[in-house]
Amino acid sequence: MSTLAKEPIFGELRGCEWMWRWRAFQLLSVTTIQPAFETERLRLRPFVLGDAPVLQRLAGRREIADTTIAIPHPYSLKMAEEWICEQACWVIGGKSVVFAVERKADVQLVGAVGLRNIDREHAQAEMGFWVGVEWWGNGDASEAARGALCFGFGQLGLNRIYAHHMVRNPASGRVLERIGMRREGLLRQRVRKWGVFEDVVLLAILRADWVGDAAAERHGSAPAAVRAGEDASPRL
Repeated sequence: MSTLAKEPIFGELRGCEWMWRWRAFQLLSVTTIQPAFETERLRLRPFVLGDAPVLQRLAGRREIADTTIAIPHPYSLKMAEEWICEQACWVIGGKSVVFAVERKADVQLVGAVGLRNIDREHAQAEMGFWVGVEWWGNGDASEAARGALCFGFGQLGLNRIYAHHMVRNPASGRVLERIGMRREGLLRQRVRKWGVFEDVVLLAILRADWVGDAAAERHGSAPAAVRAGEDASPRL
């Protein structure tokens, strides 16, 4: 038996100590395999455990949880830490990729954007995003979502990226339309949030749409929806 086989990477660790060492190893792996990149005003990078306190403060606002499916309320620091570690598992498994949205000017974490349910066979994925309440209204959601499109179509080679938003959250719909997504349908009572079944709008963009929009923007003929500013409450 080899020496490596005799001595596990985490030695004789037990219980929580082993778990946190394993999670640290996963996060280190993610920062190696998941690239960070920049848009005009933002930096999109992997989450790290040090982001947990700010993540908890931002995502802990009831306004954020109200129209997002996966964020509970209240949202504890432990939940934030566990969520960050879960992202590492999903990235390593190729199931999703989530980026911390950070402003370059002041290095402030302002939200998250990502692609989940990555389907390699059919070359598609679902986009999700949210931006902290204090950062609403300045274009961060649209810029981050547009960056996620570039990553999905460019780095991942996807053909279709889709997204959902609750009918009662039209601001997220406007962000999605602004980045070139088109409405594909209404899913009646598709999700249940806090005991209430909610209607959901489905939007999507194809690689061909994205290439065409990019070409139009380069030539100054992009649709007004692509060039417009930010709406008040971007979250999905």
